[in-house]
Amino acid sequence: MFDPIVAFFQRVFTAIGRGIGLVVAWLAWPFVALGNWYRGRSWIIKGPIALILLAFVLFYGYFIWQTQAWTNFDPDYVDRYKLAERKTPAGSPVSGPGATTTGQSADVTPANRAALDAGTSTPESLAVAQLPAGTACQHSAIVDVAADLIDFNVNQNAWISSMLAYKIGFFGLDWDDTPWLDNKASFQRGINQAVRRTAVELVDSLGRVRGTSGINNDLQSARGNIQFDEETWYFGISPFGPKTPTPSFYRAAMRDLRKFNVSLGKCDAVFDGRSDNLVEFLDRIASDLGNTSAIIRERSELHNGGWFDTRADDRFWFSFGQLYGYYGILSAAGADFENVVTQRGLTPIYTETMKQLRAALRIQPLIISNGREDGWIMPTHLATMGFYILRVRSNLVEMRDILAR
Repeated sequence: MFDPIVAFFQRVFTAIGRGIGLVVAWLAWPFVALGNWYRGRSWIIKGPIALILLAFVLFYGYFIWQTQAWTNFDPDYVDRYKLAERKTPAGSPVSGPGATTTGQSADVTPANRAALDAGTSTPESLAVAQLPAGTACQHSAIVDVAADLIDFNVNQNAWISSMLAYKIGFFGLDWDDTPWLDNKASFQRGINQAVRRTAVELVDSLGRVRGTSGINNDLQSARGNIQFDEETWYFGISPFGPKTPTPSFYRAAMRDLRKFNVSLGKCDAVFDGRSDNLVEFLDRIASDLGNTSAIIRERSELHNGGWFDTRADDRFWFSFGQLYGYYGILSAAGADFENVVTQRGLTPIYTETMKQLRAALRIQPLIISNGREDGWIMPTHLATMGFYILRVRSNLVEMRDILAR
């Protein structure tokens, strides 16, 4: 009785199998034809072709390895800095004849005593005062973290966005438009965005006194280098000719930042850790995160391709990288502005903000899905990341408002 039904399904599956076989044969035909042609040639022709194929395999093999190997990726990297042990704001004396055991400035000339605001050692007053020779000042944790993030991007890992294989794309298609091999590039660009914003603030406000002093040359150089475009290789078409690749500029920015911190440690540079500078710094970061949130919202609302949205992973990993960078930078800012955070009662909300940033870094799905927010089959990872970004931004805005009162 069931024989006709069984025979029907047998015919259906046989037809499907035959169709799949035809598709595979059609796809494999060029390679089979080339293989047959290659076997019929002499070694004079086989040798160069084999070398070309080997170079091709090594070229793309190295590229694939670099996109998948995230060397020294560690969401808990902030713990290495032991920021909780720092009790002195950035730029304040920590040892030598210009400091006491509490980190306050000690013996200074009578002409500078008024600049120290009746004996209170603030970063601004210390910038005006001439500290005794041999005094050592506290390094900036913000600068340390920013330099280390650059080192992580271009030294410990290959900078993917300027690699030749990444620029060539996948048979002419930009890797960002495919679901493969672009996650690390987006992640690195997210970190770079956080470092770029920080470099701008270091030049404009944190590394000078109230905008009336000269701009620090090391910070100025670092800002210029880190703003260089992200996709330059050793050779370019427009303009035509050899070029300095992107990682070289970023390494120069890293060296400039470290040079500034060396000068700051010798009390030869300024870190102006006033509360209004912290207000401005938090406001700039909040605006940066707000822009990223808008990009995620646009992708989440207008493109609901689920697992088949090939650009969702770019948006997700850029945001992830940005939060990864700001997790370290904001943690360092809490140490550099330790006196402001303590005096203005920001410690509870600042600690909560760091916890939210760390919680966001726990979201590491294997495949990024941009499903509908009310869907039940495909998850919506972009909306989840956008939620964490808005939580962090909300806390930053609240801290800014507290400081501005």
